[in-house]
Amino acid sequence: MTRERFISEVRACQGRLRRFLASLCGDAALADDIAQEALVRAYVCSGRFTGNFKAWIFRIAYNCFIDNLRRIPGPSSPLESYEAMNVADAAVPDASFRHEELRRALAQIPEKERTAIVLHYFEDLPVKEIASVMQIPSGTVKYYLSVGREHLKRHINL
Repeated sequence: MTRERFISEVRACQGRLRRFLASLCGDAALADDIAQEALVRAYVCSGRFTGNFKAWIFRIAYNCFIDNLRRIPGPSSPLESYEAMNVADAAVPDASFRHEELRRALAQIPEKERTAIVLHYFEDLPVKEIASVMQIPSGTVKYYLSVGREHLKRHINL
């Protein structure tokens, strides 16, 4: 992949990538840091890349998110991270998260369910691509989506 194509592909998906990471970690600044790390990793390996760029970059970002969870001590759940944010930080500019109740509900469901829900409903990825990003079978993605929806229903007052 040429440098120009890499830049073009990144420009096309960087907002979605940041929104995805912000939904997983609940902190816009941390999401930006993880996104930057993912883009650096992707650029280093871009010479060997073939295939679906969006699924590939989301997979790298998801790995960076998991790596970050393992190495940085902090709140035990994204919900604690949300509660620690001040009002200015909570104003994530993404229209997808303008409803605090949804943000809190997403923070309360397990990470794998949250990841599947966000990739499917917010990023419009099909089940097959989500399976590629999460490196799990398509049937497992469908299970996480089903169970995740049920968990969200319990946390959202309809």
